[in-house]
Amino acid sequence: MKQKLLSLGLSLALVLGLAAGCAPKAGPEESPAPETSSPVAETPPAETVAPYQTIRLGLLNGPTGMGAAKLLADSDAAFAQAEEGTYDTTEGTFFHYELTLGSDPSTDIVPKLNNGELDIAAVPTNLAATLYNKAGSIRLLALNTLGVLHILENGDTVHSMADLAGKTIYSINQGTNTEYVLNYLLEESGLTPGEDVTIEWKTSEEVTALMASGGIDLCMLPVPAATSVMMQNADVRDAIDLNDVWQDVGAAGTFTMGCVVARSDFVEEHPEAVDAFLTEYAASIAYVNEHPEEAAALVEQYGIVPKAAVAKAAIPQANMVCLTGDELKGISDYYEVLYAADPTSIGGAIPDDNFYYIP
Repeated sequence: MKQKLLSLGLSLALVLGLAAGCAPKAGPEESPAPETSSPVAETPPAETVAPYQTIRLGLLNGPTGMGAAKLLADSDAAFAQAEEGTYDTTEGTFFHYELTLGSDPSTDIVPKLNNGELDIAAVPTNLAATLYNKAGSIRLLALNTLGVLHILENGDTVHSMADLAGKTIYSINQGTNTEYVLNYLLEESGLTPGEDVTIEWKTSEEVTALMASGGIDLCMLPVPAATSVMMQNADVRDAIDLNDVWQDVGAAGTFTMGCVVARSDFVEEHPEAVDAFLTEYAASIAYVNEHPEEAAALVEQYGIVPKAAVAKAAIPQANMVCLTGDELKGISDYYEVLYAADPTSIGGAIPDDNFYYIP
């Protein structure tokens, strides 16, 4: 009997305790108990959610990188606002470009594309074809740089390709468009590379320094390196524009040196990011071409060209474009020329239609 009374007493105490615990507390801040909230209400406020997605972008020093300067600046400005919490989220998600800048595509860009460290990258057009032919792991997004190669002379004896006979030319970027185009144009002009004309391959820094100091008399460089040399040494002149020679020999297709590619898996998984990039990239190139002074400051800021003055002078000569979609297939004629000259220059085959990103 005592046990029953004890149990009844404990039960009554428990009920009263629970009732007291559930009762609202007295005081000036008394308010009705809130309704039960759903799990969604417990997520962080919208402003704390990062309003951007990261695209890992690889660029090269020089003309293939200059056109992206405004894109990078706009992206970084939005990123800074997002970090400060001042970004207007009504503008929606933006893409932040994480930059990798290099001077040698074969060592600075290609390995990172292959191992997935880069999503999108600017590379020479022949290298894009080679990468595709090796594994089919990239897609061509845009053509961004037409011909920018110039033969410079510290003197006044070279006025045509024929005048190069018996001379030594110093050049850069062996194994890219630079080498294959030079060899092709020499042969089309009746000269045999390595026999009639000696070609010495060095780094861009070496050739630029030698030519600017008067250490050599003849070189081939792309803009803006060529621009820099002529600004440093008034005796150096633009002897031959290889765009003119390309037309003179009747070469098919447009002389197209630079392009933008993306990893195939990135294109398949993030088509909206690819399309957004192409829209922003086209606007960036248009800005750089139309506002060379302002763009030159950005080009220097991102280390694409060391000096804004050089970038400003080079932009009008840099032949920057943004050809996308069906326009991409126009490069097939250029690839035909390279293939005929040396099949290994583009990886042994003309890329098929799957190479081209056409939404």
